[in-house]
Parts: sequence; structure tokens; C-alpha cells
Amino acid sequence: MRHKHHFGGLSALLLLGVFAVCVLVVLLTGAEAYQRLNQRDRAAYDTRTAGQYITTKLRQADRLDCVAVARFGDGDALLLYEDTDGEQYVTRVYTYDGYLMELHSGAKDEPNPATGERLLPLAELDIERHGGLVTVRWGEEDTQTAVSVKLRSGEEAAA
Repeated sequence: MRHKHHFGGLSALLLLGVFAVCVLVVLLTGAEAYQRLNQRDRAAYDTRTAGQYITTKLRQADRLDCVAVARFGDGDALLLYEDTDGEQYVTRVYTYDGYLMELHSGAKDEPNPATGERLLPLAELDIERHGGLVTVRWGEEDTQTAVSVKLRSGEEAAA
């Protein structure tokens, strides 16, 4: 009789061990799924935020003579010009070292791309301007995102 009691305790301990392993496997699987979803959501957030940021910057500088495209940092950059108290300034929106960056300086200054403010993780921008239409693309080739903004103010002067 005593022998059976010992066997019953061992089987209960074994059952508890199997249950603990199953719980651990479920928790690890759930944590991995949560991490993947979190990374996907972060990438989508960065993409949406980059598009909204670039669109807002272009709308703020919505004049044909205030928007230019040039090489700066790791590639293409938006150059947004403005006059303040008779002085001309430029805000550069560009990528550098894996980040979307912004740098505000005098139009005649030649700043270092590393001195800009980091905004979002972003590898590179591809910017095209055809007349009053500015198109900005970013992201991987299979998941590339683009935003196009038509500059409307100042069209009469340019026509």
C-alpha cells in the first residue's frame, strides 16, 4: 500500500511538470507574437508619421519659389526656404545615419548633416519635383510609401 501512495505522488508531480512546461511554451509563443505585432505597429506608425510630417512641412512652405530638392546627408533633401526679418533661412528635411532629420539654418550656411535633429528611423528619401508637384518616397522596395503634394500658392507668379 505504501508503495502505491509513493507512485501516486510521483505521477502528480510529473503531471504538474508537464502542465508547467505547457504554460511556459504558451507564454513564450504569446510573447513572440506580441513582439512581432509591436514591431509591425511601430513600423506602420513611423511610416504614417513620416508621411504626415513631410506633407505638413510642404504645406507650410507652400510656394513654388520656397521649395527645392538637393543632395544633403545620405541622399535627397527637401529645402524649404523662408524669409524672416530680411534674412533668408532654409529648413532641410533629409536622412542621415538611418534617421529622418531636420536642420534649420541660414540659407548661406553650409551645415554638417550630423547636426540636425533626429525625428524618426528612416533609411532614405527619394524626392522628385516636377513643376509644382513634389513626390517623396521612402521604405523598402516591396513596401514603399509615397506622398505627393501639389504646391498651390504662388502659381500665378510662376505661370
